[in-house]
Amino acid sequence: MGVVYEERPARLDGAVVWSRTGSPGRVGAVLPDGCMDLLWTDGRLLVAGPDTRAYVPENPGAAYAGVRFAPGDAPLILGVPAHELRDRRVDLDALWPGARVRRLAERVSAAPDPVAALEALALRLAADAPRPDPLLRAVVAGLAAGRPVAATAAAVGLGARHLHRRSLDAFGYGPKTLARVLRLQRALALVRAGVPYARAAVEAGCADQAHLAREVRALAGTTLSAYAASVPVSVPASAKRDTPQPSGSSTTA
Repeated sequence: MGVVYEERPARLDGAVVWSRTGSPGRVGAVLPDGCMDLLWTDGRLLVAGPDTRAYVPENPGAAYAGVRFAPGDAPLILGVPAHELRDRRVDLDALWPGARVRRLAERVSAAPDPVAALEALALRLAADAPRPDPLLRAVVAGLAAGRPVAATAAAVGLGARHLHRRSLDAFGYGPKTLARVLRLQRALALVRAGVPYARAAVEAGCADQAHLAREVRALAGTTLSAYAASVPVSVPASAKRDTPQPSGSSTTA
C-alpha cells in the first residue's frame, strides 16, 4: 500500500482539511505554498511553518491529520509571527502552555475521527482569534493573480517597506518570496493539468520555460520532468492519491 492523501475544503474560511495514511516508504518532498498547518500525528499537535524550500518528511510512514490555513491566517490563531516558524516544524507545546496542548491533543486523539476533531479545534481557535486582515487577504489575492509586488502594494495603499514588514509577520517572508511561491504553485497546477511546460511557464508568469525550470529546482528541489512524472494528470484536488502533494506544509511535520 502506498501513501494515500485526501483533502477537502474546511469549514474555516480559506482553509483545507487533509489526511495522509499509508505504509512506510518513500514520500515525495512537500513543496512551498505560502501556508502554515496545524498537524496531529501519534497523539501530538504540531505546527508546520511556511516553507521557502522543499521539505522531506522525517517519518514517511506516519499517519497525519492537518488543517492548512489560508496564507496569513495562522499567525493570528497561534499568536506567533510567521517568520519565527519559517522552514520549521515544531510541537505546539513549544508555543503554548504544555498543559493546554496536552488537553487539546488528548481530545483529538480520543475522537472517532481525528481529522474532523482537528478541524473542530481549528474552528474553535479561530473563533477566539482576531479576524483575518482584509488588507493581507487582498495582498495574497493580488500576488496569486500574478500582479507585480509594487502594483499589489499600491493597490492596498502600503509602501514597499511597510508591506515587507507586514508580510514577514503574516506569511513568514517578504512579498517577493510569496509571489515566487504562488507563481510556482500556478505553474505546477498547469503542469498537473497536462499543459506543456513552455505554455505553463508563460501563463503562470515566468519569462520562459527555462525560468520555470530554475524556479522548480530552487523552490521544489526537483526538475520539471521529475515533478510531472510524480503526479497524475488532471486529478481533482479532493481525490485520493498515492503521490506527493504539491502544496507546501500539507503532508508532514
